[in-house]
Amino acid sequence: MVLSLDGEGPCLFMFKLVESFKRLDPAYRNAFEVIFLYPGFKALLMHRLAHGLWTLRVPFLPRFVAEVNRFITGIEIHLGAKLGRVVIDHGLGVVIGETAVVGDDVLIYQGVSLGGTTLSPVKRHPTIEDQVVIGAGAKILGNITIGRASRIGSNSVVIESVPPESTVVGIPGRVLPKKGVKAGEELQHGDLK
Repeated sequence: MVLSLDGEGPCLFMFKLVESFKRLDPAYRNAFEVIFLYPGFKALLMHRLAHGLWTLRVPFLPRFVAEVNRFITGIEIHLGAKLGRVVIDHGLGVVIGETAVVGDDVLIYQGVSLGGTTLSPVKRHPTIEDQVVIGAGAKILGNITIGRASRIGSNSVVIESVPPESTVVGIPGRVLPKKGVKAGEELQHGDLK
């Protein structure tokens, strides 16, 4: 099926994505609002369609869908990016590059870039594992891996891989000493010391 990634049909994907928004967005009120009013939700659905068409090598249409997606949501996701159930909160200015891979229950705030560092046609964008939180304005650059349940502080610039359950802050990003960060722990932007 065109809209299936990892064997998951579009209806199941939508249901699980709404559940992710319910868990990760404190402003969540109901599924109806998520489906019709959240730009991050729309961006993921449109990307899923564009990515499926792109995978089938359909000419023009996938790029057109991606362009409409960017125009409507302000979120730019390359056709080749592989995304799980990602919660893009607010989302304006989010850019996700072609070879990026993002897992499930990842929370991305506005202004985040998952960018490349080379012009060569290789894996040049980051891999973000499950349950990562990426603060507003963060830049994660290159073929690096952000480990499961890590927290990336706002405006951090991450250029090296990060181990699981880590907290990263600064420019360039540095991993803070562990203080009992647990999988699924939410990002406290004012408490990353």
